[in-house]
Amino acid sequence: MAHVLLVDDDRELLDVLSLAMTEAGHEVDVAPDGAAGLERIAARAPAVLVTDVNMPRLDGFALCKRLRDEGRTFPIVILTSRDTEIDEALGLELGADDYVTKPFSTRVLLARISALLRRDVLRAAAEPAAETVRAGELELDIGRIEARYRTVEITLTLTEFRLLEALARRPGIVMGRERLLELARGDDSVVTDRVIDTYVRRLRRKLESIDPTFASIETVVGAGYRWSAGR
Repeated sequence: MAHVLLVDDDRELLDVLSLAMTEAGHEVDVAPDGAAGLERIAARAPAVLVTDVNMPRLDGFALCKRLRDEGRTFPIVILTSRDTEIDEALGLELGADDYVTKPFSTRVLLARISALLRRDVLRAAAEPAAETVRAGELELDIGRIEARYRTVEITLTLTEFRLLEALARRPGIVMGRERLLELARGDDSVVTDRVIDTYVRRLRRKLESIDPTFASIETVVGAGYRWSAGR
């Protein structure tokens, strides 16, 4: 059982999702918009947040950005009726972990949530003495799911960490988007492998905030990405 917060201004959809998630064994809380969602989270952080995009007062994208800026790391699933790659990329750029387009099956949404919760449980239960992966000035503590660059800690989502790990473990090796998606997410989410481009942009920005000259994640046109062995 997990504490799930649903944020949506569609009361009927909230009722349907609440019932489905309660029957699946989750503890469910709801909020009618992003501002109310922030209040719920301040009172009690959920294990996973599911939020709509189009809402009054504070929309889903703004809510996601606000939470990530505050350092909140719990998984976030964005719901939207807009089915475009731009919307998907924007949601992921702002720190969402998954993206589901309306209309959708509650079974599919529950499966996505379960996959995210499994990854979060593995993160929380990791042994403190697990291995460390080093690549140049990058250091990854695999057990604690912690990353440092030039000794500065980097705040990453689990997907970002796994993607960085996949690259850092194979310096100089070109890896295709599909393979990177498989290693980074480790579930059967039906998403385009092009979301890897979005994750890579996020990683680059975070590393460049520490070192403006950072260039270790190289794009290999038509093939994928690699960690530059020389950096």
